[in-house]
Amino acid sequence: MADVKLSTQPYKGTRDFYPGDMRIQKWIFDQMRAVVEGYAYEPYDGPMLEPFELYAAKSGEELVNQQLYWMMDRGERKLAVRPEMTPTLARMVAGKIQELPRPIRWYSTPNLWRYERPQRGRLREHWQLNVDVLGGDPLLADAEILSVALSIMKRFQGEHLVQVRVNNRRLMDHFFMGLGLSAEVALKVTKALDARAKIGEEKYATWLAELGITASQREQMEGFFQSSFEQIELKFACEGTRELRALFSLLEESGFSKNQVVFDAQVLRGLDYYTGTVFEMYDTSPENNRAMFGGGRYDNLVGLFGKEKLPGVGFGMGDVTLRNFLETHGLLPSLGGGVDVLVALPKSEWRVHSETIAHQLRVAGMKVMTPLSIEGFGPQLKIASRHGARYAVLFGDAEWAEKKLIIKDLAAGVQEVVAAADLPAWFASRKVTNP
Repeated sequence: MADVKLSTQPYKGTRDFYPGDMRIQKWIFDQMRAVVEGYAYEPYDGPMLEPFELYAAKSGEELVNQQLYWMMDRGERKLAVRPEMTPTLARMVAGKIQELPRPIRWYSTPNLWRYERPQRGRLREHWQLNVDVLGGDPLLADAEILSVALSIMKRFQGEHLVQVRVNNRRLMDHFFMGLGLSAEVALKVTKALDARAKIGEEKYATWLAELGITASQREQMEGFFQSSFEQIELKFACEGTRELRALFSLLEESGFSKNQVVFDAQVLRGLDYYTGTVFEMYDTSPENNRAMFGGGRYDNLVGLFGKEKLPGVGFGMGDVTLRNFLETHGLLPSLGGGVDVLVALPKSEWRVHSETIAHQLRVAGMKVMTPLSIEGFGPQLKIASRHGARYAVLFGDAEWAEKKLIIKDLAAGVQEVVAAADLPAWFASRKVTNP
């Protein structure tokens, strides 16, 4: 059999994360975790593989028929690679629904898969922050979820560059019913509207025609989409408009301006399980004007697993669109290398001293590397520079005889002689630690 030359490229729509990429990824998720844990949300996780039926039940035809990665295991069970986290969350909550204290505030950062056409902001594999609250007063929970999302953007110093656009599925159900649409057709119209920007006006019009939407109905829809919330509130008084009015008031009480959270009748979200508030966060700048992430209320999902229902609301913030946003606006910090200090090893008989110094600095909270080679200072300093180390600790016969060490600042190109006993304190005074 001839040798097969293997490609070094990852599977289409996925990414390799080299150490520099991982430092950025870790920093991004550390910021998000800090915010959600500040709201008392707790981490959870679930399996990558779930029964196929979990998504077929409520996620929607497009996801299940066109985007789901699935397989048959050796026991002839049909499994899916998770494309989203909310069904897993609902299954887990339903499994211990009597034991969990309410309201349930959970978050996760799962790896998710969908068979997409790869493009900017959309890949086949991504990581996503999922934040959900189940139980409590629905409107207060909706307001808190939106507060969490906006607080995350504030943590990244990008809150002035985004806008949350909100709608309500109950309002849309009321509107579609007034148009004479059945619940089944209304749901399909919702999917067409959700895909409108992606598929273009021609395909959107064809889709509506195939659903039997008349010219008069489409004209009424366009008029509805162009109306302000105040106009809709006067004409379509219903549970959905009342919930939206109350939500806007709660967000104002939380300190968010009217420009940060606005009504948009064209925000619908394509998943079948949404029942009330739905929203998307948009980057408002011309350089990256697009929906970044979204979420909404799902009051019936937990009930699929048993008799007891528990209303929930949440959002998913993907790492691909978020990193695009941060790079577009120059909001990523310079994270440097992954090494704080290199401790040199000039002679084999001095390894015990090198190891002792390295151990002391690691205990003090620093990222410390040794060169894994016995060479002169010149080659070892090159190793330190290539790994992005900030400092090097050097010593020779003369320094060690006096219990002293040389600390070289590799960026500034300057060095200082320090007593060996004072080494941890020297670094601590310069706040060189690994948080």
